[in-house]
Amino acid sequence: MDWLYTLSGFLVGLIVGVTGVGGGSLMTPLLVLFFGVSPATAVGTDLLYASITKSLGGWVHGRNGTVDWKVVGLLGTGSLPAALLTIGLFKFLALDEAALKGLVTGVLSIALLLTAAALLLKEWIKKIALRDDGTVYELHHRHLPGATVATGAIVGVLVTISSIGAGVLGTVALLFLYPRMATAKVVGTDIAHAVPLTAVAGLGHLALGTVDLVLLGSLLLGSLPGIYIGSHLSAKVPEKVLRPILAVMLMLIGGKLMVS
Repeated sequence: MDWLYTLSGFLVGLIVGVTGVGGGSLMTPLLVLFFGVSPATAVGTDLLYASITKSLGGWVHGRNGTVDWKVVGLLGTGSLPAALLTIGLFKFLALDEAALKGLVTGVLSIALLLTAAALLLKEWIKKIALRDDGTVYELHHRHLPGATVATGAIVGVLVTISSIGAGVLGTVALLFLYPRMATAKVVGTDIAHAVPLTAVAGLGHLALGTVDLVLLGSLLLGSLPGIYIGSHLSAKVPEKVLRPILAVMLMLIGGKLMVS
């Protein structure tokens, strides 16, 4: 079974390398539906997996100057306490396995459908920030920090419960909140924020006992070379072709989880 985990890690890593998205939204459902891993363990393991794999990307973006650290700080101000509170709530409620499975599966399916919609509507969302006269719609500077912190809090809860939301949903939220920000900086800022968020949420799950360290090692063994190869193929594979295919896949997986 370990080699199948490694192969899955490689394939998901390849997709992430080519498209920049799809880590949690593919890995967690794959572990639940294909390998029969309990939803809580799949989420906890995937969170630590994401924090390790995204660390390299965050470091590269930081070196290249494509991270807005002020925005990362605002997002983290909302997301990190939200992640800790969510873990604390899990501990306090002490849900039995059936209730925990129902909660995680429900949130996971909704997060997958939201991610699929965000993938399909990404360009449209970007366009609605532009007025007909060519000017850019922006929140008033007075409200922007609060809106960014609130966005971080929502993403923090979503990521901690489902391991999904820090990627595509975070990027789309930044595109809407900061329409003047360059695309490379949006991606870099989102990845830099995802690293501490997934680490905090993942360590919280580790404390709860919902992380499989052997599984984590098997996934990393495949995903790291997969991401490396995929990043080199990204220029040769058109994202406009892959994005709708990935969105349809996520919709089908989300629907499957919702009815299971």
